[in-house]
Amino acid sequence: MKPLIVIPARGGSKGIPRKNIKLLGGKPLIQYTIEAAREVFDDSVICVSTDDIEIKDIVESLGLIVPFVRPVEFAQDTTGSYVVLLHAIDFYEMNGYRPDTIILLQPTSPFRTGKHIREALKLYRDDCKMLISVKYAKSNPYYNLFEENPDGFLVKSKAADFTRRQDCPIVYEINGAIYVINVEALKERPLAQFSQIKKYVMDEISSHDLDTLFDWDFAEYFVKK
Repeated sequence: MKPLIVIPARGGSKGIPRKNIKLLGGKPLIQYTIEAAREVFDDSVICVSTDDIEIKDIVESLGLIVPFVRPVEFAQDTTGSYVVLLHAIDFYEMNGYRPDTIILLQPTSPFRTGKHIREALKLYRDDCKMLISVKYAKSNPYYNLFEENPDGFLVKSKAADFTRRQDCPIVYEINGAIYVINVEALKERPLAQFSQIKKYVMDEISSHDLDTLFDWDFAEYFVKK
């Protein structure tokens, strides 16, 4: 495997302002992900992709070189991971390193560790195009998830007659912590169009994702505890 670890860290953030460098337990949020990546990979293949000079400076104060400042057009509210990953791949290929596998680690998963990354990599096989980390979903489309039909009435998202949630098929929720992606497949299509996807199941705490201030407060509580 020739990996490239991409940690996307845009300066703009609405739910939690400046969240990528906001202090959690006394250190910048992004530091948790950098430390997890360093448990597994050499600094030379860890790429923090940011458009923000302050984020760049904080990352480099941790001893990790930021190879580029992401262009403004690739750092908008509407910019998805697909564009960010292709930009990083193109940069490294132009500089002589041709990765065959992308490991995407989002800074908003501070409780994902190097151990989780290693376990995920062991499950990644040549016959799959992507492996994603998930957690067991609390809600189930066969039981307690509903959609509104054309007549304005609620119907189950998946028609079923289960009377106990325990009897329903197990469903998973993507937690956003780890993505292991085949580079050639990524060049052909965005992540939403992938098939042949494998899963790596993580527990509730390790899966915790920071999107709102409530999420942040819980993370602060957990760190202090």
